[in-house]
Amino acid sequence: MALDRVDHSVEVLKALADPTRLQMVGILKRSPDPVCICDFTAAFDLSQPTISHHMARLKDAGLVEVTKAGIWAYYRVASQLDAKTRALLDILV
Repeated sequence: MALDRVDHSVEVLKALADPTRLQMVGILKRSPDPVCICDFTAAFDLSQPTISHHMARLKDAGLVEVTKAGIWAYYRVASQLDAKTRALLDILV
């Protein structure tokens, strides 16, 4: 396995190791539409900056994509995930 692939795998696994982030990915995976950041703030007993931090970690790992509409950010599972990462998400969430 190439070093860059290992680095990417480590980043993905670190992002998914947090229970809140794993739950967030599960919500996104089950949703047919992008999910507003405000919905995560309502669903979790966490502050908006904490929710944004978790989403930033997922985005940095390449697991989610974001689009902005006005003041809101909408997230979805990244459309270009490789097959192994998709399979991992299928197992975990």
